[in-house]
Amino acid sequence: AKGIEVGTHRRPQEIGRELLGPTAWATLSGPSHAEEVARGIPTAVVSAADDEAVARTVQAAFMGAFFRVYTATDVVGVELGGALKNIFAVAAGICDGMGFGDNSKAALMTRGIAEMARLGEALGGCAQTFAGLSGVGDLIVTCISRHSRNRHVGEELGRGATLPQIQKAMGLSVAEGVKTTLSAYELACQAGVSAPIIHEVHAALYEGKDPRQAARDLMTRAAKPE
Repeated sequence: AKGIEVGTHRRPQEIGRELLGPTAWATLSGPSHAEEVARGIPTAVVSAADDEAVARTVQAAFMGAFFRVYTATDVVGVELGGALKNIFAVAAGICDGMGFGDNSKAALMTRGIAEMARLGEALGGCAQTFAGLSGVGDLIVTCISRHSRNRHVGEELGRGATLPQIQKAMGLSVAEGVKTTLSAYELACQAGVSAPIIHEVHAALYEGKDPRQAARDLMTRAAKPE
């Protein structure tokens, strides 16, 4: 499970502990599309737990010749990375749908990583975590993969479809980034964190903003140092 609950802004660990009490908790996350894991394609993920021994237990349970597991203790950062990257995958899809090129997607992904780390750190994660598998790694695969439902939603938006039209065509398939955008937008506003990509994806999904105008607004913001 991954995401940020709409309304409460709670992460899976917070919801799990509310329901289960003080139980051991580990989060397994990273660039791991099930379609490829099932085929034995080499994959690497991270097991995060507050207790390092719990993280190592999960690591030992899942480690294999084609499935490599690292450990971490930053559950907050790992869970936020797994959720927030879906928003930037929607943005990457918008780039594809509008016919932009490699330059555009590279810029979007790079600035998305910076934005994800900035917001994630403000919410209690470690900045370094977002440079790892659950941050950069998961963002890369979700932004470029043909398996990505979030990228697909963005691509259709970029081609001119509305969110209700896209969701109807997808049927029971869920693009987590659509709901996560709501939570992330609210959290960024509450924390006073600069999150221009999240703001523009929110505007395109929920305010009817033309994606091309959203792209222009991102590009023409006031100049700043990197």
